[in-house]
Amino acid sequence: MPTNTLPLSPIEADFEEKLQETVDQYADVEQFINETVDAGLKNVYFVGAGGSLIASFPAFYLLHRMVDLPVYQIQSDELNFGRPKALGPGSLVILASYTGTTKETVAAAEYAKEAGATVFSVCKENSPLAKASTKAITGASDILELVAAYCLCARFGVELDYEQVKAAFAAIPKAFLTAVENYEPKVHDMAVSLKDEPITYVLGSGPSHGWAYGLAMCYLQEMQWKHAVSFNAGEFFQGAFEVVVDDTPVVLLLGEDASRPIAERAQRFLDQYTRKAHYIDAKKFDLPGIDPNCREIVSPLAISRVIGRLAAHYEAVRGHALSQRRYMFRTVY
Repeated sequence: MPTNTLPLSPIEADFEEKLQETVDQYADVEQFINETVDAGLKNVYFVGAGGSLIASFPAFYLLHRMVDLPVYQIQSDELNFGRPKALGPGSLVILASYTGTTKETVAAAEYAKEAGATVFSVCKENSPLAKASTKAITGASDILELVAAYCLCARFGVELDYEQVKAAFAAIPKAFLTAVENYEPKVHDMAVSLKDEPITYVLGSGPSHGWAYGLAMCYLQEMQWKHAVSFNAGEFFQGAFEVVVDDTPVVLLLGEDASRPIAERAQRFLDQYTRKAHYIDAKKFDLPGIDPNCREIVSPLAISRVIGRLAAHYEAVRGHALSQRRYMFRTVY
């Protein structure tokens, strides 16, 4: 084995179990959302920092499109210092922090609660964020926030087959494990191809825009110390595409939602102008147990798991541990 490699970390042994624990909380989230709406809901804020903000993209995208209700997505400290005028009684603030200790997110929860908002958080039990919340729940934040969004759709009269929605969420554990396992060769080849590139561009649209940003910032910049930048696949054509030449590396995420034509436009351009385009296409995921009509519901969530495996392959082929940091958790910032 070359000295600059690490053993590939396996797919977590409890991958499916953790997802099952998350989707089993659908009814609990549904009850909380019903109580919040009954109390008089005026607006919704999705709040977070880094990966926790990124995880809210599918839920925000759904509500923004489907519900006649003001819905906002805002970074934790932008809430703390911007202090939006509409935030107060009747606001539902949905936050997430993996550890429940992200200081700016805890501060956002405390401020929102003081302003009279209902605060729903996904975080570890008994963490500072949990203690600052009206209700806290543990699990995968992207899934639980999207569950909350579908429950809000139901209460606001959006015409969907909610039994199919619930069935799609129930099928996630086995479906996502299969998708990740079957996509392993693809992401391995991507990591090998991209590991030595001086910079990588990452594109996505709609709910996938979040993990385009996440791949560039969290996985490549933070965890691999590699130069990377992300763009919305539509905004790409407002200037960034001018840097693309024959050997420019670009990763494009393609979802199965209403924004797919935006990503497909980028794909057509990349096919013509660079030989280093790489695609993660949700349409090509194996998702057993998911009704074809319901793939759009869960595939934005599946993309994040596949990207997580791409990061693991970067770690293996580059010999740079994902846990290695210069500043994060090491300095005062």
